[in-house]
Amino acid sequence: MNYLRQVQRGIDFIEQHLDEDITLAEVSRTAGVSHWHFQRMFKALTNETLKSYIRSRRLANARVKLLKTNAHVLDVALGSGFESQASFTRAFKKAFGMPPARYRALGGEHLFLQKVRIDEDYLRHINKNITLTPTIHHYDVRHLVGLSTRFFGVDSERNNIGQKLPPLWAAFLPRLGEVQGRVSTTCYGIIRQIEATAEQLEYTAAVQVHDRPTTRSLPAGMTHVIIPEATYATFTHRGEAKNIDHTVNYIYSTWLAQSGMRHSYAADIETYDERYDATSATSVMHYAIPVVASNS
Repeated sequence: MNYLRQVQRGIDFIEQHLDEDITLAEVSRTAGVSHWHFQRMFKALTNETLKSYIRSRRLANARVKLLKTNAHVLDVALGSGFESQASFTRAFKKAFGMPPARYRALGGEHLFLQKVRIDEDYLRHINKNITLTPTIHHYDVRHLVGLSTRFFGVDSERNNIGQKLPPLWAAFLPRLGEVQGRVSTTCYGIIRQIEATAEQLEYTAAVQVHDRPTTRSLPAGMTHVIIPEATYATFTHRGEAKNIDHTVNYIYSTWLAQSGMRHSYAADIETYDERYDATSATSVMHYAIPVVASNS
């Protein structure tokens, strides 16, 4: 599976439908990738959310219409997916530094585009703090028990990871002793799609248990998560947890695109053992994605 080609298919679809209503699900469906994974790959490759990209392309299209046609500003606004001329004017001014009418009057002069800025933090991270080649392991079915929440990821305009995940871990860790039959004290972060077209994800802070727990043995408020038999590509992340996005971006935008494998759409898994320290530059954790051969 050629991920770059799939992302390009999605971009081509956007370009062909700039004057129409475009849903994020339509773009990912055209690309042949699940909704969440397309957004994940798109953000990793472009450092921009899919929603913001569509909005920026519509603004660029509107800019051309202002210069090349005599269409009323309201018609340009509605044709660019905005609900009103006022909302279009605010977005246009924020993007280009002047309202649409003034831009049209200037004929496009005095408009300077910003240069692309290289993300030096990301470059440093992938050179020092990631295992660029993962370990590949096949795992049998695993059972985990923990606390769950739903959240919007970094690929969403409604990203609320900072509000959702730290409190979840703060609530779970003091209750580790309540989980019966623990394999070890190693903890896992399980990231799963709720459904194929949903933007929201489910995150479970959990520990592995030896056997399938009974309903009676589950601690109050906790849930049982089954990780099916699967092959995982596991990457080591070194350094502070706040930089985990750099590692995930590398996995999705660089390694996966060249690996000859594809994501199976099962859960991604974070692993936290005794080497993990949230604020330490020497901290170690692992991030793993489920993979299958690209032709399967």
